[in-house]
Amino acid sequence: MKYIKQFCIILGITCVGEILHFLLPLPIPASIYGMVILFLLLTLHIIPLKAVRDTGEFLIEIMPLMFIPAAVGLLITWDILQPILIPVLFITVISTVLVMAVTGLIAQKMIRKKEN
Repeated sequence: MKYIKQFCIILGITCVGEILHFLLPLPIPASIYGMVILFLLLTLHIIPLKAVRDTGEFLIEIMPLMFIPAAVGLLITWDILQPILIPVLFITVISTVLVMAVTGLIAQKMIRKKEN
């Protein structure tokens, strides 16, 4: 029963994200709205971490399983992707390195700020 309650909390926040995505004319995915809302609710202690922790850990554990449909979709559309494979790989590598660098810099700044 605990897992159902935790999953319903996460699902409810996800639904709020979907509603915001529908109402606001911004090019932001609904999942981002949901993650920001959940982050704010956890940070402001409106929702205690223990209220979603176990289900969140379970969802993270099964995350690789969720990439299987996307991989199958790539295999199905291989004829379309093959001509643009090099630019897509280039963009993917550059954006990944950029995200890693920015994340690392922000994490370092936060650690230094916390130490001071």
